[in-house]
Amino acid sequence: MTALIGIDWGTTSFRAWRMGAGGEVLDSVGDGPGILAAAGLPGGFRQALQDRIGDWLGTAPVIASGMITSRNGWVETPYLPLPLDAAALAANLTLHEGIHFVTGAVSDPDGPAPDVMRGEETEIIGHLAGGGGDGTFVLPGTHSKWARAEGGALTGFRTVMTGEVFGALRDHTILGRLIQPGPGSEDAFRRGVEAGRQDGALLGRIFSARTLALMDRLAPDQIADYLSGLLIGDEVAQGTRDAGVPVTIIGRGDLALRYQTAFSVLGIAARIAPPGMAQRGLWEIARIGKLA
Repeated sequence: MTALIGIDWGTTSFRAWRMGAGGEVLDSVGDGPGILAAAGLPGGFRQALQDRIGDWLGTAPVIASGMITSRNGWVETPYLPLPLDAAALAANLTLHEGIHFVTGAVSDPDGPAPDVMRGEETEIIGHLAGGGGDGTFVLPGTHSKWARAEGGALTGFRTVMTGEVFGALRDHTILGRLIQPGPGSEDAFRRGVEAGRQDGALLGRIFSARTLALMDRLAPDQIADYLSGLLIGDEVAQGTRDAGVPVTIIGRGDLALRYQTAFSVLGIAARIAPPGMAQRGLWEIARIGKLA
């Protein structure tokens, strides 16, 4: 019997789970249009939801988190200040068109550089609910998040635009002119991480992705991996200056492994959280909010 339907709906991704009375996953959908694509459908977000999990709808409460709750999503939910735990998220769900939307989080809203997140807070709550301890959490992506949790609550975070900057440099600057596709090179990535950990302005160091290739010291099919390593290496080196331990990476696939490699090059142990943190977080928030 279905007790809850959970949805993690991002800018370019859609994941959904049909959960039983104990939070166990009965069925899942791992592919679907992100909010940018769904917004352009004739029926918008409602049609996208119907197309992917229409058979589930009406069988149990629905809870959703991620960029679907942003200004570009289905409904814009507020940002809650820190510290933030599962109880606060459960108490501030937004009910819209029959769906309970999780709010986002804001750091230093009145300061010179406020920061926000949507979706990652649910994944961190999932980790904590599953018995994971406090510490530093890294959530790689287009906009990577570095977060701290203490006493079972999210207490601080900052956003680093590493993924988006990599794509822009690769596709729209002179650094990408020499890049050729290849099978991937861990050695080039590690060389990039070493360059990324060095002192000096990052905007000066990234030009080495071109000059090393011009000097025939970096093969054309290694440039992208080197540039990726350089940017991630700088992010990790900067982030670990005041990061607590332990470090947990919450992410999927090759990108999480790349970050783990970067931490290793810098001599820092970092574990990758098991999959399912978003689903577990949605269940925990729903459980406390008495939806499930």
